[in-house]
Amino acid sequence: MAVTTETPLIGVVTVLYNSDDVLPDFFASLSVQTHLNFRLYVIDNGAKDTGSVLSRELSTQYNIDTEIVFNNANVGVARGNNQGIQMALDDGCEYVLLANNDIEFRNPTAVSNLLWRATAAGALASVPKIIYHGTNQIWCAGGWFSRLKGITPHIGYQLEDRGQFDEEMFTEYAPTCFMLLHKSVFDRVGLMDEKYFVYYDDSDFVWRMNDAKIQLLYVPTSCIAHKVAVSTGGKESPFTLYYTSRNRVYFSRKHLPFAHSTIAITYSIVGMAVRCVKFSPAARMSVFKGFKAGLTLSVTDPSVHRRVATADQAER
Repeated sequence: MAVTTETPLIGVVTVLYNSDDVLPDFFASLSVQTHLNFRLYVIDNGAKDTGSVLSRELSTQYNIDTEIVFNNANVGVARGNNQGIQMALDDGCEYVLLANNDIEFRNPTAVSNLLWRATAAGALASVPKIIYHGTNQIWCAGGWFSRLKGITPHIGYQLEDRGQFDEEMFTEYAPTCFMLLHKSVFDRVGLMDEKYFVYYDDSDFVWRMNDAKIQLLYVPTSCIAHKVAVSTGGKESPFTLYYTSRNRVYFSRKHLPFAHSTIAITYSIVGMAVRCVKFSPAARMSVFKGFKAGLTLSVTDPSVHRRVATADQAER
């Protein structure tokens, strides 16, 4: 399968933050992709422009068509993704691939396979099988929303990959760390809710996809490796604990019926209270501040995201 004028243009969007160490593998993975017509959009949220400089060097080395935006501040993953999505749509991209840069996808058809399998299935969104980097252990093979816990469990989580999740299927949930989306998805769903900053912004987006009756195709013949939580210091860093606590509560308040939301928030607080015993004082304080912020954060009406996107489309 060769790249032709009929091959749709894909805008690959990646947001940098403490990403210098993982960028060489990310660019190397992009460089070996075949049967693909793409443009890379790098949104740098770093306090210094080292990621932008390195991205420029790597894009030249691998001859990758790249646009780079240096925000000179950490404006959040959600806003960074929105910047890249908007740039891709403005440039006429038919598809947008949201891609974390702490990912390797050395199979040359990892991206094109997502595209062609989605096309064959009539799907507007598709995701690969994701394994932990350097292992044969599954991180995500699709997923679902637990409405009583306010969480998004992953199918196959931490199981050895023996081919038991190699059936292509539609799935209720998957993270946006490597998700291919047709441009029409943003017309119907809108952009990311920037109040999340980081974590649960993808859960919110996929929830709204479900509300819009947009099916998400799990494509196990595409497989990528994820260096989980590299840029945020791990899942028990004060930064991660604050935003996961805050955003889990915010997500529950925003999307779940009152009874389900009350149960989910209670479950979150009780579960984290048990875990907090082993945390440092700084980490425990981060959890407390996160829950407090999540309970007081004003909830954005989901329809706002659609109205914003529609207005942006009208301007184009």
